[in-house]
Amino acid sequence: MDSDSDKALPPADFDALRSSILERKTHLPKRLMQVAVHALDNPDDIAFGTAASIAEAAEVQPSTLVRFAQLFGYDGFSAMQAIFRARLRDRTSSYEDRLRRLEEDDGSLSESAAILHGFVGAGHRALDALDSAIDPDAFDEAIELLAGAETIYLIAKRRSFPISSYMAYAFGKLRVRYALVGTAAGIDDEVLAMAGPKDAAFAVSFAPYASESSAQARLLASNGVPIVSLTDSALSPLVECSRMWFELVEADHAGFRSLSASMAFAMAVTVGVAEKRRRQPDKRQG
Repeated sequence: MDSDSDKALPPADFDALRSSILERKTHLPKRLMQVAVHALDNPDDIAFGTAASIAEAAEVQPSTLVRFAQLFGYDGFSAMQAIFRARLRDRTSSYEDRLRRLEEDDGSLSESAAILHGFVGAGHRALDALDSAIDPDAFDEAIELLAGAETIYLIAKRRSFPISSYMAYAFGKLRVRYALVGTAAGIDDEVLAMAGPKDAAFAVSFAPYASESSAQARLLASNGVPIVSLTDSALSPLVECSRMWFELVEADHAGFRSLSASMAFAMAVTVGVAEKRRRQPDKRQG
């Protein structure tokens, strides 16, 4: 009954499909979950790829792509893929074309200059995506939440750690009380034990997600500490324990992802919080 209804009304656009996937994520079998994760993390690849290449990247059989598409009401994988292609057509193409040209190597650059050229292009792509991906109202709400906290706990590990580390530096300069989790002293448990409902946390984790960051965020959430998180997928383990979360996927060059857009977002949060507290003195710690 449910299945027939879904086939009659498959999601009409990418946002609707994404919402439908998120609603069902806890009930998807393992292989279909792999497709879901790959589709939401790499929508451009789904739009451009063949069934064989997408299946290989998601580590499933091509027939699994068909089952996944039919689960959400589409006649087959091609019908679902059209949704991902429509998403790309809705974007402004001129800027994308300019960036593509920027990354093209015409052979005139040295190897090292070509690498720099590639990372500059990837950074431009990521920053352009950031500008359109963040809901201004949600961002304002996150700033309000963090600005009202007595102490802001910063959680990040591995590739994400430079983000929280620089936020700690900036908060210190701006006289905003913070606690950086993950220092060399090895006293994370003791630091987290001091957090309460009057505090807040900003957590960052990108795939492959650091299990320690997720565990720390869950611990704070269970103690009533509201979490604002930055991650790269709606299926990230940070999502379920966050009061608010923002999704940002960095562009890569030669398989390496920079932190261009993530750092820009983090600094906007940091300065936004400081400015909110400056304008509302009652939000400052005494």
